[in-house]
Amino acid sequence: MEGKAKITVTKPDEAPYLASFSLLPAVKKFLDAAGIEIEMKDISLAGRILANFPDYLKEDQRVPDDLAELGDRVLNDPDLNLIKLPNISAAVPQLKAAIKELQSKGYNVPDYPEEPKTEEEKKLHERYSKVLGSAVNPVIRQGNCIRMIPKPVKESAKKYPELMAGGMPLKEWNKDSKTHVSHMDGEDFYEHEKSVTVEKATKVKIEFTDENSNTSVMKEVPLTEGEIFDGTYMNVRALQKFCEEQIKDAKEKDILWSIHLKATMMKVSDPVMFGYAVKAYFKDVFEKHAKTFKEIGVNPNNGLADLYLKIKDLPEDKRKEIEKDIQAVYDKNPAMFMVDSSRGITNLHSPNLVIIDASLPTIIRDGGKAWGPDNNQHDVKIVIPDRCYATSYEEIVEDCKRNGAFDRRTMGTLINVGLMAMKAEEYGSHDKTFMAPSNGTFRVVDEDGNVLMEHKVEEGDIWRGCQVRDIAVKDWVKLGVEQARKTGYSTIFWLDENRGHDAEVIKKVNKYLKDHDTAGLDIRIMKPQEAMRVTAEKLRKGENVISVTGNVLRDYLTDLFPITEAGTSAKVLSVIPLLVGGLLSEAGAGGSAPKHAQQLIEENHLRWDSTAEFTALISALRFIAEKYNHKKARILADTSEEAVTKLLLNKLWPGRKAGQHDNRGEHYYFIRYWAETLAEQDEDEELKKKFERAAKELAENESKINEELLAVQGHPADIDGYYFPDEDKVTKVMRASPTLNAIVDAM
Repeated sequence: MEGKAKITVTKPDEAPYLASFSLLPAVKKFLDAAGIEIEMKDISLAGRILANFPDYLKEDQRVPDDLAELGDRVLNDPDLNLIKLPNISAAVPQLKAAIKELQSKGYNVPDYPEEPKTEEEKKLHERYSKVLGSAVNPVIRQGNCIRMIPKPVKESAKKYPELMAGGMPLKEWNKDSKTHVSHMDGEDFYEHEKSVTVEKATKVKIEFTDENSNTSVMKEVPLTEGEIFDGTYMNVRALQKFCEEQIKDAKEKDILWSIHLKATMMKVSDPVMFGYAVKAYFKDVFEKHAKTFKEIGVNPNNGLADLYLKIKDLPEDKRKEIEKDIQAVYDKNPAMFMVDSSRGITNLHSPNLVIIDASLPTIIRDGGKAWGPDNNQHDVKIVIPDRCYATSYEEIVEDCKRNGAFDRRTMGTLINVGLMAMKAEEYGSHDKTFMAPSNGTFRVVDEDGNVLMEHKVEEGDIWRGCQVRDIAVKDWVKLGVEQARKTGYSTIFWLDENRGHDAEVIKKVNKYLKDHDTAGLDIRIMKPQEAMRVTAEKLRKGENVISVTGNVLRDYLTDLFPITEAGTSAKVLSVIPLLVGGLLSEAGAGGSAPKHAQQLIEENHLRWDSTAEFTALISALRFIAEKYNHKKARILADTSEEAVTKLLLNKLWPGRKAGQHDNRGEHYYFIRYWAETLAEQDEDEELKKKFERAAKELAENESKINEELLAVQGHPADIDGYYFPDEDKVTKVMRASPTLNAIVDAM
């Protein structure tokens, strides 16, 4: 049966969005030859904004809500075959910038009311909450995740360890390195977490009662039978004190100071934690100018960039006074970890610029060093306030101090099986996270009036609730056992019995493991810190490991180890068997996408590497081949995998600098090798003949195509926007070789 052959691809943002204009026209030609349809659905930040505000737009400006449609299909369509490209998980500064760009182009979307006061502003704030942060992933990830480095990527990393990811080798660690992780020892989310498993379906209320016994219902949450629900909080007074202590300690040790959070995905809690770090580092400034800052609406949660923006319109003498006081803080405090030292962008510039799963692995890769304001690398204090995951990073740092850098030529690989189905765990907590409006008590109460948990809090404390459905855990355990059986690798569930949530999950893991044949398999449950130690030991010996983790560790580990193994996490592949039977194939990680997009705009050079898009396409083709016995899909999958392998072995990934082979050149070689491999195979005569001419012309015109692609580099690229560029202009920029275009269009 060769039916139901359709692949849905998401329209993302930044570098992967730009790359799609070069890649997809050719991919469509290959899929057409096998009778496979391809469609695109918009999950971009601009697209999400427009879809949520049709009532503010002209008729011809309105767009369908593609994310809502995909949300329905992942729950109900067993034939959905979705490729997700990295998209923006918007922090407030990004949201506001996107709104401003749309408004400048005639789209009358409303301003984002950061601190809503009127009823209308509160409604707008609620509507925009559907766009902020991890708005996409919880909607479409209705399955658990198997994330890995594809075989062609791993093999090329072993062969060319110094060249992968544009020349990002692993640097040696000094035995006396002062780099270390610092975390709170109490009053954090880890300490306060309480967790229950409900025996029957119910609806719980999250209530807040102030000191005058006034009770407000903050949220009602329906729970299914067997579902886990957690509640916890962070004491912000203790957080502030902790940050101030770490700043003082970094100064005494003469090392850089840095804070690492996930203010994009954890869009309610982590920006607040980031804001306390800003206030701690610039304590003198915020205390001296408190009245002025309140008057002009400075919000530390938005970082130093927001402060500079707000003081810009002050009288010159006042502005200069504040700027002088900021400089005095830099002179007094430890030097700060820099996002871009050449442009003076610090760790505290904006909450979306330092994302823990991207920033920590680069420190590991660079021998425990981070960039300072002098444009040199130094030892660094790595501040991760909450202990839930800080201890894992603490262990990998200490492991490298003991044992030195990993060796890409010999180290094993890590496959992760991640619990993320149905908005599992912290990444699904956005609508259940609250700042305590005063001193009081948060309670979780079921519909029978039973108090499941309560927390006494102080004004401003961050309280969050999380949930995990039983069906998600059951499927996660199944996938973990299946991967263990398929590979024979040591398999570790990263769970801490001393953490409230993990203790409940461990009960379910032990229960559901009994449903499977685990004879002869090495399956263990270990605390994250111990699991990291054992995993590092095995990888150093060349052994392979399966980590079976919750949602956040899934995210963190599958940047940490791919960057260590291959120099980048942009080439990882996530395969998510959807609970209803479809498949979601996720391409890479988007942490570097903003820098790459900016480089294209400034220099017309896109160093984004599309290897993960290639492997996601292979995954989607294999799904069609296996589910529908589609012979042509299998041949396309096999030949495209050969093309990727050849591309990587020939070192044809993008260079970092203008004037070097870039993303468009990488696409040329992928297209060429794919056409050549199809023309050489003998299983399907129709496909063979279809691509013989293209393969010949692509090879014969190699010099001319490369010349045309390189000729456009070194000058600004006009795409008329960042969040909502002109697609005709993007097409012109990304399809820069007339010769290549003619061959592709004629296929």
